[in-house]
Amino acid sequence: MTTLLDRKLLLVTGKGGVGKTSVVAALALLASSWGKRTLACEVDAKGNLSSVLETGPTEFKEREVHPNLFAMSMDTEESLKEYLALNLKLPLMTRLGPLAPLARMFEFVATAAPGVKEILTVGKLAYEVRKGRYDLVVVDAPATGHVVGQLAAPQAINELVRVGLIREQTAWMLDILSDPAQTGLVIVTTPEEMPVSETIELAGRLRSETIVDLAAVVVNRVLPELFGRGEEEVFERLTTPEHAAALTAAAGSEVGPILDAARLAVTLRRTRAGHLERLRNGVGAEVAMLYLPYLFVRTHGLRASHQMAEALAAELGY
Repeated sequence: MTTLLDRKLLLVTGKGGVGKTSVVAALALLASSWGKRTLACEVDAKGNLSSVLETGPTEFKEREVHPNLFAMSMDTEESLKEYLALNLKLPLMTRLGPLAPLARMFEFVATAAPGVKEILTVGKLAYEVRKGRYDLVVVDAPATGHVVGQLAAPQAINELVRVGLIREQTAWMLDILSDPAQTGLVIVTTPEEMPVSETIELAGRLRSETIVDLAAVVVNRVLPELFGRGEEEVFERLTTPEHAAALTAAAGSEVGPILDAARLAVTLRRTRAGHLERLRNGVGAEVAMLYLPYLFVRTHGLRASHQMAEALAAELGY
């Protein structure tokens, strides 16, 4: 588990609403605080990485948002321009534009050959690893329903194209993606039925359809354990009508809602413990599982991201 942040590329995915972007921010903040030059990349243009890092809107051109931490957002058109400039020595144009010949050609090829847009995304990420300007690239990847297709695209195109520049490009991408010392996928989930089911399914698809290593599963929003076994027995006695009435008289106010809330919290934790057991059995004992506490906050900004980073550090043994 301590080698998680020793990799060069971490792709973070998960079902919508589980806190995927918050985990990306926490990983990036943790790595940068350890002195690693870190790049956080947001693939989905509708994401909110800038909000959880409390920085201005991100663009394709990365910029430093916190010490040692740089941020960017993916743009396939900009990625294509960069690819053309690097490999075909074409000048960087201000914009391809919807009517530009290259833009029309790109849209035609991308429609006719599925996987081209995915290649421009994955290729940009792998290229940053290849250049070595960053110690770690953390990616806010697509949700569980789309990430497998994106990761499988380089391999699919590599099998179709046997010679030429594209074959060479996908070859070194595959070298990076298939190396567990460099690349790993992190699945974010919560201890609930649907997220756990999707995580188990994704773990299986990842092994059968891609060459990317499952680095870890991060379980977000784990409820604290309120009572030990002995304390639960005391709590059960306190909830009897006569004891509840005595507590109300002593406190001078109604304690029933407090006891009900505590009982609900205990029930939720027990239910979620069952989901966690199913998750562990489903993904395999060899996969690292990291647990993040439920943060009782209304919004997830920089402060919450730092709290999650501290919790991750504790899970990693630091």
